[in-house]
Amino acid sequence: MTRTQGFDTLQIHAGTAPDPATGARQVPIYQTTAYVFRDADHAARLFNLQEVGNIYSRLTNPTVSALAARIATLEGGAGAFCCSSGHAAQIMAFFPLMEPGRNVVASSRLYGGTMQQLTNTFRKFGWSAKFVDFDDMDAVKAAIDDDTRALFCESIANPGGHVTDLPAIAAIADAAGVPLVVDNTSASPWLIRPIEHGATIVVHSVTKYLTGNGTVTGGAVVDSGRFDWSASGKFPSLSQPEPAYHGLKFHEALGAMAYTFWGIAIGLRDLGMTMNPQGAHYSLMGIETLSLRMAKHVENAQKVAEWLARHPGVEAVSYAGLPTSPSHERARRLLPRGAGALFTVALKGGYDTCVKFVDSLELFSLVANLGDTRSLVIHPASTTHRQLSPEGRAAAGAADNVVRLSIGIEDAADIIADLEQALARAAG
Repeated sequence: MTRTQGFDTLQIHAGTAPDPATGARQVPIYQTTAYVFRDADHAARLFNLQEVGNIYSRLTNPTVSALAARIATLEGGAGAFCCSSGHAAQIMAFFPLMEPGRNVVASSRLYGGTMQQLTNTFRKFGWSAKFVDFDDMDAVKAAIDDDTRALFCESIANPGGHVTDLPAIAAIADAAGVPLVVDNTSASPWLIRPIEHGATIVVHSVTKYLTGNGTVTGGAVVDSGRFDWSASGKFPSLSQPEPAYHGLKFHEALGAMAYTFWGIAIGLRDLGMTMNPQGAHYSLMGIETLSLRMAKHVENAQKVAEWLARHPGVEAVSYAGLPTSPSHERARRLLPRGAGALFTVALKGGYDTCVKFVDSLELFSLVANLGDTRSLVIHPASTTHRQLSPEGRAAAGAADNVVRLSIGIEDAADIIADLEQALARAAG
């Protein structure tokens, strides 16, 4: 009898099996650059994509492939590939879709580094991005034109913790005949699986909750396998003959796996944004406890947010788990396990108070990261979002009086005690 395995089982077993050569139960670190071909014909078949196998570790590596398979399974995707960082994953996600002159319609609530990438780095490829409030469906529709090749958002926005209405945005993308790309870093597949809500492609900074221990820089791109790349002339990289592979039409030949294979065979081959096998090994081990960690993250975040909302030194808390949040009902509908562990706090007193506050914290670490087991803090206006205008920071939920918190899995009482003493010092 076959049965669908649960998330807790899949996060341990998906994509892996005992090593056939040694019997090793944990996935080995295949620290190798290249792989020996059986003969010249075998090599030719691999290079022609007539046979699946390992050629060179810029393209595939058994440890990295195991991680990709596990993430794809947890997200409910047809396939995935991993790369060197979350930022690399974003470029890799768009690379098969874009050409010079094309654009992406993106949410105005995004991580500051992502907005920088879409605003300035995109231009170097001849691409562009239009930033729109994704709560305004009419504005999203109006921003789409004949050159739009994707919609892009975060499931839970960084830094503000705002929850995107994925089903509504997916419906707009479907009507326009373009894919919806969703960054699911802040939520992880334990809280929400965007593909189930209409997303075509999911990207992750594996650095964050998936690994969960602050040791890895990595990214992942997951394809739903459901988009018809040949339905229009908008995606020639996937639907038209590929010169590097003797005129192979990826979608025609590879179907649901076309996007994944293109990302490896073309994207990783030419851009070289490769994940290292040791990092993949650490991420595989981290994912084994994802559900346990996320449950504790969310439990702590809810307690901390409720406490902060009552504090006299706090102007506002952005956490979607609070009834006062504009996306509270959406979070209850789309994220029944909780609204994540990332949110912002607006402090009374402005910029200087925020600086004093972050400098006074003792248990929290002041770092440019999130999703660690440890509680983390940063002041976006002076760091991650400083390149934006004041108006752009405010639109992204990173105004000068805002501090971003990533709540860890320590004892909630200790987290609150640290916040309490830091707020007292900042006010004093």
